[in-house]
Amino acid sequence: MSDLFGAAGLENDAPRPLADRLRPRTLAEVIGQDHLLAHDAPLGRMVGARRLSSAILWGPPGVGKTTIARLLADATDLHFEQISAIFTGVADLRKVFEEAKARRAVGQGTLLFVDEIHRFNRAQQDSFLPHMENGAIVLIGATTENPSFELNAAILSRAQVLVLRRLDEAALETLLVRAEEYAAPLPLTPEARETLIAMADGDGRFLLNLAEELFAQDSGEVLDVPALAAALARRAPIYDKGREGHYNLISALHKSVRGSDPDAALYWMARMLKGGEDPLYIARRVVRMAVEDIGLADPQALTQALAAKETYDFLGSPEGELAIAQAVVYVATAPKSNAAYTAYKSAMRAAGETGSLDPPMHILNAPTSMMKEMGYGKDYAYDHDAPDGFSGSDYFPESMGRTVFYQPVERGFERELRKRLDYWSRLRGKNSIE
Repeated sequence: MSDLFGAAGLENDAPRPLADRLRPRTLAEVIGQDHLLAHDAPLGRMVGARRLSSAILWGPPGVGKTTIARLLADATDLHFEQISAIFTGVADLRKVFEEAKARRAVGQGTLLFVDEIHRFNRAQQDSFLPHMENGAIVLIGATTENPSFELNAAILSRAQVLVLRRLDEAALETLLVRAEEYAAPLPLTPEARETLIAMADGDGRFLLNLAEELFAQDSGEVLDVPALAAALARRAPIYDKGREGHYNLISALHKSVRGSDPDAALYWMARMLKGGEDPLYIARRVVRMAVEDIGLADPQALTQALAAKETYDFLGSPEGELAIAQAVVYVATAPKSNAAYTAYKSAMRAAGETGSLDPPMHILNAPTSMMKEMGYGKDYAYDHDAPDGFSGSDYFPESMGRTVFYQPVERGFERELRKRLDYWSRLRGKNSIE
């Protein structure tokens, strides 16, 4: 019991979370980030040379960003200074810079660790630049957001962006074993242990917090999955509708549809809905998929996508979400073609390059006698009067000549459109010879 009491951090009236008590003491003890910390990896090489340069540590919560920064300072004999962008103002920054400058004057470098660095505004971020350039500080910033969206280009040009990985199951299991070695074996069935690791969702700190709750309960019973679920509150999915996670998941959904994988598409749709995404946002994206990636290979795809949106408007949640799921399955299994999308982009590019060319005179209407005398509509061939219902006239500007934008693929309904275009092309060639 004393071990359990100690695991809770309550000995000597000094409460400390288990995650803090098990914080690695050397870089070698850091789990799951060997791609950065190994001897031949970026941070490992810096430590080996004892020449640390500024860096931005980008990764999800609970993967060791703060710990790595603190250990880098230890390994390179730099003074460690930690601030949070949430609680630090201009006056605080000025004080930090002055103290770093004073240490620099007596030969002591400073590693300035800035947690949530993306929360600083542009001006505050710019204030770091002169102190990075004169060597007063080595900046190590931590962020859960994409630095290319959130940080100044000037900061990014002076600091490496290093991506920390979400902890996988093996790394989380190693962390759990450390906790058990420190305290006691967790009373879990193998299935419940797997569930506990899944609950952590790649966050080592959260896993240790869950383990600490179980240590504190100390019921003496071996917990199965239902008992574990009753003992612990399941964590909400990590999904911020306004930030990168939002765009990553909709990208995964879109690419799964494009890759004709309905099962993966349904999974990513479910992930978004579980995270609280607006179903109408998903429905709008499905409409985009129908016109961009399917187009005329299956004209019904757009009809299905729009019908799903109308059904959701009529039924609401949760019944209406089934219609969106049905549309996702339809577009994922439909034949694919981006021919219309590509043709549209090519035509837009040509329109920009050719400027204000006039249509050929023979297809212009001539509502006045003067316009008729000027040649408007002269020799216009009315296609319905042509033998094959096709005159083969040239409708492009005279100085431009014919240009092919639309190239249907040999899939789905576009195979039929390809036949029609080839037929008209032969007639056009025949009429030009005659």
